[in-house]
Amino acid sequence: MSRLLTPTQRIAKARQFIQQAREIPAPDSAGWEFFSYTAQVKDALKKAFELVKLIQYSPSTLPEVKAEARALIDSLPAVEKEIIQAAKQRGEN
Repeated sequence: MSRLLTPTQRIAKARQFIQQAREIPAPDSAGWEFFSYTAQVKDALKKAFELVKLIQYSPSTLPEVKAEARALIDSLPAVEKEIIQAAKQRGEN
């Protein structure tokens, strides 16, 4: 049986998924390759969200950790937009 992750470990792993999403190589064209790229980015960010989504409801978690998890969740849409916009700009140049 796998070992459970603590909330701080979950946040750290979620940050790793966000970094992985940033490191996915952007395609040169805006065709199907860009569609696939977008799906890969969204998948990595979804994994990050799934890791931290329940931390804020845990009664035993410290308020500081809950706030950190909430901030990470709130930043995900902006991170997604930033990554995809940067790839679009690279593709246009």
